[in-house]
Amino acid sequence: MQITHLLATALAALPLASAIPLSGAAHGPTPSLPRRTIAGVSVVDTPLIRAAQQYMRDHSNDAVYNHVMRTWLFGTLMVANNATLRALVDPEVQAVSLLLHDLGFDRTPGSKLVSEDKRFEVDGAIAARDFIRDHREGRGWEERRVQLVWDAIALHTEQKYALFKEPDVETVSRGIFMDFSGPDRGVTKEEYQKVADVFPQDTLRDSVKDVFIWLCRSKPVTTYDTFMQPFGERFVANYSAVGSRTVDFVLGPQA
Repeated sequence: MQITHLLATALAALPLASAIPLSGAAHGPTPSLPRRTIAGVSVVDTPLIRAAQQYMRDHSNDAVYNHVMRTWLFGTLMVANNATLRALVDPEVQAVSLLLHDLGFDRTPGSKLVSEDKRFEVDGAIAARDFIRDHREGRGWEERRVQLVWDAIALHTEQKYALFKEPDVETVSRGIFMDFSGPDRGVTKEEYQKVADVFPQDTLRDSVKDVFIWLCRSKPVTTYDTFMQPFGERFVANYSAVGSRTVDFVLGPQA
């Protein structure tokens, strides 16, 4: 059995960390928030969420944008199907975190969102924090909520930490990984497919490969101590093979 399948099986078997409320985590959703429906999923609809969605659209290509939209909808469905999570997760924090989690992939020439020396997750977390603080609707956020967004994005690839943080942070990581692993955590195959029909996954493999190659080429030092380290170290020798092996680790080998 391949390591990716073993990893996916092990992660799926883990209990939801959010079943045990963490100190200060039981803030719960706000029932009065307006909602809209996207790809059959009822999502919270606030000016900040709309602005975050547009901000990501402005700083991503089609493949990355479709990915973040799918993860938002998968994360929303996961919470909707779990009474414990519905009582614990702040839906606006979760939405903004998922929508902005890949700002570190911005390849606009001269982008101010991407550094030369930080992991892409940290770049994204900083950019999302700045976005909230600079936006009129976000200026009223208490600092704890801003910190939750920062943590959720900075830790989203590090499930050894994210799954044991606040439920808001945990569900962001799980929603993102669900785009690679398939329906899970109460999300049905039908719900999952309906989202994928509206925001296609057909370019996911190639887009992940492309962005990992870019990261290894542009700032290989940031791949150290991450799941990308072996590929960053060997990038110069054969970046095409490295990119393929990176994607095979995350998604499994292409059929």
